This record gives sequence, C-alpha cells and structure tokens, in this order.
Amino acid sequence: MRIISFNANGIRSATRKGFFDWVKLQKADVICLQETKAQKYQLDASFFPEGYQAYFFDAEKKGYSGVAIYTRIKPESVIMGLGWECADKEGRYLQLNFPELSVASLYMPSGSSGEGRQQLKFQFLNNYLPILKKQRQQKHNFIICGDWNIAHKPIDLKNWRSNQKNSGFLPEERAWLDQVLGPVGYVDAFREVNQQAEQYTWWSNRGRAWDNNVGWRIDYQMITPGLRNKIKSVEIYKDQRFSDHAPLITDYHLNKT
Repeated sequence: MRIISFNANGIRSATRKGFFDWVKLQKADVICLQETKAQKYQLDASFFPEGYQAYFFDAEKKGYSGVAIYTRIKPESVIMGLGWECADKEGRYLQLNFPELSVASLYMPSGSSGEGRQQLKFQFLNNYLPILKKQRQQKHNFIICGDWNIAHKPIDLKNWRSNQKNSGFLPEERAWLDQVLGPVGYVDAFREVNQQAEQYTWWSNRGRAWDNNVGWRIDYQMITPGLRNKIKSVEIYKDQRFSDHAPLITDYHLNKT
C-alpha cells in the first residue's frame, strides 16, 4: 500500500505545477493533502483523478487551510474534524476508517505569524494529545499523515541553533512530540527507515533555501507500533517542485482491503 502525504500550499497552484500529472504515475492507494486552500465545489474534473474517491474537509474561510484525502479503497466511515474551533472551522483534520486501518490528514496550525497564533497552536497540541492517546487504545492501526509544523530534533532542520526560539522548533513543541513518539507510542515512519541528516520536507521561499537545501522536516507519517515492521520504503520526492513542501511517500506491506 502506497500512501503519500503532501502540503500543497494551494491545490490549484500545485495542480498548475503538474501535481496531478505526477499522481497518475505514482499508483498511490491513499493521498493525504493539507493546505488545499479551496472549497471542493470550486474544483473541476481535473482535480479528481480517475480511480480515486475524494474527501475534503474545507476551512470556512475561502482560500485558507483545508485538508483532503484521495483513496482507491472505499472507506467504511469518515471523520471530519476534532471537536474544537481551530481544528474544525479551519479544516485541519480528516480521517478515513478502513476495516483494520485508519488514515488521517492533519494540518497542524503554525505559530510563526505571531504570539496569538502560537498560543492557539499550544491549545491545539493540548487538545490533540488526549485524542492520540485514545486512538492508541483502539485495536486497529493508525497512519496520521500531515504537516505537523514541528521539527522534532536538530537533525530535522538545517539551522537548528538559530531556530530554538522560533515557532516549529520551540522546546515546548519538541517536548510535545517527545510525548507522542515516547509514552503515547506513535512511530515516525520515515525515521524508522532513514536516519540520514538533511532530509527535509519544507523550504522557505526566502533566499535560496530550496537551492541550498536549507529546510525543515515538518511533514510526517506517524504510525501505530503495529505498523512498524510493515514499512517497506520511504521517500521525500524532490525531482519536481509542486509547493514549498515536498511529497512524503511511504510504501507499506499492507493488504489493500
């Protein structure tokens, strides 16, 4: 089963840059998108590749946030939202439930625009942690794809020393991820396979960050431990650029049911 996570920074912009032409070659089973920046009704047939069912959870504000999941496998049920204002009015969480697996698309708030948004991000983290704990108590597995807007360790961003007081690499944010990947028990699928440095998924549009690979790894596929031994391969796709983020591709040894 191939699962792709990708922050499109505008699904219409990514499509103009060839994203769905690339998708047709990937044979992915599930594609989780973040920051669609569009209402589903605004999109024509070119945004809906043949063979996929598409589920969207849009932000109330047009041209902002939003998540989507494209799937070749019909879900048993769909969950939209997490139950509080930021998560739901801003279209930040969508989950598809299959018989033995749930796959979610998550777009964590950024706090980089100011203190108010950073406090909202902390509130999101506080509200979301109990949900992650509750999911771990369920019998079936989870794959939570998305832009978590946190780089976990110094290996996960180029200039970590100068970013320790910046949103996305604050001690409190990293400690929260320590909990998710520690006591709560989720697993960072990419790091299970690839321990190399300079593996980034996002690059600032300032300067020549992309050209010089001055990036951050803030996009993840977080998985429950039952999938740890099911990871076949991981890849950050950089041959084409559809967004300021790169697609994160993970292949799993899983039945397509």
